[in-house]
Order: sequence, then C-alpha cells, then structure tokens
Amino acid sequence: MANRLAHETSPYLLQHADNPVDWWPWSDEAFEEARRRGVPVLLSVGYSSCHWCHVMARESFEDRATADDLNAHFVSVKVDREERPDVDAVYMEAVQAATGQGGWPMTVFLTPDAEPFYFGTYFPPAPRHGMPSFRQVLEGVRQAWADRREEVAEVAGKIVRDLAERELSFGDGRAPGEQELSQALLGLTREYDPQRGGFGGAPKFPPSMVVEFLLRHHARTGAEGALQMAQDTCERMARGGIYDQLGGGFARYSVDRDWTVPHFEKMLYDNALLCRVYAHLWRATGSELARRVALETADFMVRELRTGEGGFASALDADSDDGTGKHVEGAYYVWTPEQLAEVLGEEDARLAAHYFGVTDEGTFEEGASVLQLPQRDSVFDAEKIAGIRRRLLDARARRPAPGRDDKVVAAWNGLAVAALAETGAYFDRPDLVEAAVGAADLLVRLHLDEQARLTRTSRDGRAGANAGVLEDYADVAEGFLALASVTGEGVWLEFAGFLLDHVLARFADPGSGVLYDTAADAERLIRRPQDPTDNAVPSGWTAAAGALLGYAAHTGSEPHRAAAEKALGVVKALGPRVPRFIGWGLAVAEALLDGPREVAVVAAEFDEPAARTLLRTALLGTTPGAVVAFGTAGSDEFPLLADRPLSDGEPTAYVCRNFTCDAPTTDPERLRTALSG
Repeated sequence: MANRLAHETSPYLLQHADNPVDWWPWSDEAFEEARRRGVPVLLSVGYSSCHWCHVMARESFEDRATADDLNAHFVSVKVDREERPDVDAVYMEAVQAATGQGGWPMTVFLTPDAEPFYFGTYFPPAPRHGMPSFRQVLEGVRQAWADRREEVAEVAGKIVRDLAERELSFGDGRAPGEQELSQALLGLTREYDPQRGGFGGAPKFPPSMVVEFLLRHHARTGAEGALQMAQDTCERMARGGIYDQLGGGFARYSVDRDWTVPHFEKMLYDNALLCRVYAHLWRATGSELARRVALETADFMVRELRTGEGGFASALDADSDDGTGKHVEGAYYVWTPEQLAEVLGEEDARLAAHYFGVTDEGTFEEGASVLQLPQRDSVFDAEKIAGIRRRLLDARARRPAPGRDDKVVAAWNGLAVAALAETGAYFDRPDLVEAAVGAADLLVRLHLDEQARLTRTSRDGRAGANAGVLEDYADVAEGFLALASVTGEGVWLEFAGFLLDHVLARFADPGSGVLYDTAADAERLIRRPQDPTDNAVPSGWTAAAGALLGYAAHTGSEPHRAAAEKALGVVKALGPRVPRFIGWGLAVAEALLDGPREVAVVAAEFDEPAARTLLRTALLGTTPGAVVAFGTAGSDEFPLLADRPLSDGEPTAYVCRNFTCDAPTTDPERLRTALSG
C-alpha cells in the first residue's frame, strides 16, 4: 500500500511512496502524531540523484522487518533537501557540529518538539567498518527514549541552545576593498593545484563561482595570474571525465584530483553556472574551447533537462541500468575498447580509444573508461572525430537512460535563465534566448503569486507547497536582470524589483543588514537558517547582494545599493580567510569596486543593424557586473534610457559609473574600449 508520500510533488518523495515504512512528509501533523504516541521522530533527508540515498532505501526502507520496527516505535519523516533547503540546513548544521562531518542521506532522531538528539548519515543493514547497523541504531535510540527520556530531552535542549549561540561574525557591514580582494586572490593562489587546475584535493568540485571572481578581478586589475588560474582550471575540467565528451554538460564532481572519474549525476545548477562561466571566459579570451563548452552545455540543458512546461528539471541520476537489470553508477557514460569496436569497427575504435583515453585496463571500474581528451598536442582529423562522436552518441542513446528528477526548482531555473540568455546573445543563438524566456515565463506564471511571493518548486505544471527561500528570490532576480539586458524588455527588470523588495522586507535584518535564508514569516524551525558561504550554488546571501547591486545600477535606487553594500560586509570578513567558499561574494565585490558601469544603448528602431551591433558590444564588455539597458530613444522601458537622445540620428551608447558619464558614442570600438576593464 502507498504511504502518505503518494500525493507529494517531489520525485524523491514519490520514490518512497511504496515503501513499507509509513512515511510522513515534513508537517505539523507528523510531530503531533509523535506527541500523541509518545515516540521519537526519525528524520531522513536526501534527494533523488543521491547514490547512497538509493542504497539505504534498498537495504533498509524497502525491508519489511526494518519497516515494522520503524512503524512500531517511531514517526518517520522523509524530506527532499532540494524542496526544503531550510529543514536540511538546520539539521545538517547540527549533524556537522555533533559528528564533525555531514552528507546525505542524513539520518536524525528528533523529539516530538523537533529537537535533534542523535545523528548520522548512511547506516548499513549489517555492522561494517566500525559502523553500527541501522537496526542497531534504531534499537539504541528506542532504549534511550524508553529508559532515559529526561537525559535525551536534556541533550536535545542543549544542542538547540548551542546552535542558537553559533552566530557567525558578519564583519562590520562595510564592503571589501582592494586590500581584501587582493588577499582573497593570494589565498586562492596558495590553494591552487598548478598541475591539474582547480583547488584543493580529492574529491574536486568545479569552482564556478571562484572562476567568476578570477575573471572579474582580471578584468578590473589586469592581474595575469587570476586569468591563468581561471583558464587552466576550465581547460582541465573540459578535457577531463567530469565533462561529458559526447553529450556536453558536467557531472557533479570528480572523485580524484585529476578530473578523471566523476560522480556521474548531472545537476541543473552546476551546468547553469558552468555554462555562464565558460561563456564569460570566451568573452575575456576568445578561447575556442570555452566557446564550444559553453554552447554544448547550453544545448545539453535544453535537450535533456527542459520540461514540457518550459522549465528545467533538477538533475539526472548517476546510476542507470547496465543492460542486465542491475543499476550501476556511470553505466550510461563509460566505454570499454570492445564496446568501441562494436560501434565503430576495429580501425576507428583504435583512433577513438587514443583520442578519448580509453585504455585496456580502464580508468573506471571493471575495465571501463570515462571518456576524456588527454591528447593535448596531437593533431586529429576534425571531420573524422565528429563522425566518431556522432556514432558513439547514437549508440549511447540506445542504452537505458539515467532517471531524471523533473521537479523545477526556482533558484536553479533562475541560474539557467541567466546562462542561456547570455550564451544565446554572445553566440547569436536566438533559440537559447527563447529557452531562457520560456523558463522565465514559467516562473512568473506558476511560481509567483499576486504579491510576487515565490514558490520554491513545481512539477508537471503544478506548484509545490513550499515557500521560496532567499536563494530563490536572489537567483530568479539575477536571471530576470540578465534577460532584461539581453532582450531589451523592461518587464523583466520590474519582476526583479518585486522579488528584491521581498528580500529587503522579509529576509534582511533591518538594523544590521544581515540576511536570513528564510523569510521572517516562514515556518519556524529550531533555528532560523543563515549561511553566507557558497556551496554547490551561490549562497542566497551573496546572490542577493549581486542582484541588489545590479538592480540599483539599473534604477538608481539607494536602498537597494545600501543593502548590497551592507550584505557584502560578510565578504570583507570571510573573503581573505576562506576565498574558496565565498567566490560569488568576491565576484559581486569586484562589481561594486568597478561601479558597476551602467550602459544605455538607444536607437530609432529596435532592430536596426547598427543598434544591434552596439548592444552586442555592450553585452560583451568585460567590466565586472556592468548592466545594459537597450531601447528606442524616448522609451520609458528602462530608467537608464531616460533623457538619452540619439547622436545625429544614429544609435548611441552612454556609459556611466559612480555618478559620472563618458561622452556618448556611436562607435562600437570606442564602446568596447570603455567596457574592457
């Protein structure tokens, strides 16, 4: 029989709807039930493309005896961390504080008042590697609850009090200056891996937000070292196994330092951020590799993640059927020499193996290899390689495909809108801009209510029940601002303004300017989550600072600019100390130091070629965080167009920063110079 998850919108929760465990979704009713029965709550948090979540589900949650145990002695609550990042953040902080590490699946035992008292991540079905079995953990918790309940309550209360005291130091509310940004660059240089690109050891994550900072820092200061780190890192990733050499798009991370073997799931947020980064790298350097990767990644998102409603799905699984009915990680993506020969014939298979680094012993498991581009100096027949790639892609398409988590997350769709709009504009691909508009339309239609409040997720055209968090408001606003610049449609600037008004009214502390991840009127958890550091995506905090700054540049709004500057206080505090974990904040600080520049392009006609050339030149400017408004002379579409006449009837560009303006120009070359840092 199905449990209470059968009516949820989350694909992850629906995967558990037929478990023998009597799951509840996160709700007041679940905790009331625990109070009524006098039992603790098991909170299990995961997400649909999480490998070990699936393993624990198969071993424990689909096991009848384990389920009977849970149903008799606990109220079991299942949470999709992507739907409820607030619940995930609050309890993950407790797990990390208690055990020194965290991860998913997250397994936490709570009192009926939602206070945590025992923590873990994955528990095996039988004891191993010094880990107790899941059944042993259940038995231990049950006995403690039965025999030492006062002690349990005391521990839970102390944990909640300790969490409340863990307030971060958010600096002095002043934005970082030259000195802090130079210190951050120095810190990154120390952690940089000069042999392989990227930062730190294994596992290695794509540092998209840090690369964005490096590109902006180079544009503003001319620092060659910053550009070198950005270029080399992007090249190493694009040549590695973390990048899908056949279908485009990036996996979540590399398990080794060399970018060889990925954790194979593909997330929308990684691909949106990296698509934009490679487009910006091309803008800065003209690199052909950067252009190819930006376009292939954009095409991957549109081809494989776009939903029927025009939004973008969250993720593709790491695991898929290996052809024998067994679900295996990476099965869809890896190749043996024999499999190459089967598709290509002996001669082309040898060429493909050399080109893609497929070896007899394999670079992954059981003799299979992850495709890479290890040959940096060899010359290959481009047409022949394109033919081989096509045939392999066709053959791969006949393999059982990985599962797709097709819920639409507002924040990540905002990131995709920004990436596709800019990539489409840079490379003259109107279809990509249209895809960005389609996703933005869906967000407005389905995720925004009459008060411009955001719903975090939707699926199959049905809005979910969970309120948007700070990153949703910030990233969607960022996407709308990018779309406004590319399309010349001021309505996107208006929508961004509505969202940012909520940020100021409901997510910011009026006195200090610090930001919270949940709104003041959101559901109360054991603590109000607040984290300024970047993880897999920009933190809501620094994303909000960036969107507030861009909106202020467009509109001249002093409250928005002041809020952005205050929010950047945390970057002044953390940037010099942990630059790898606040890259987006550093990138926004670069924009603030540069102005950012405000560019208005006016024309007599929207579509005249000279006007389009000026617009494209403006969008390709590398100065950090520049905003672009485009429209006809006398239009009230954008505030920046006011009082901007044509020069001698020609399309004209105006560039201003810090309350001073350059002379208007009709010459694309002069505009390019003004916007090249």
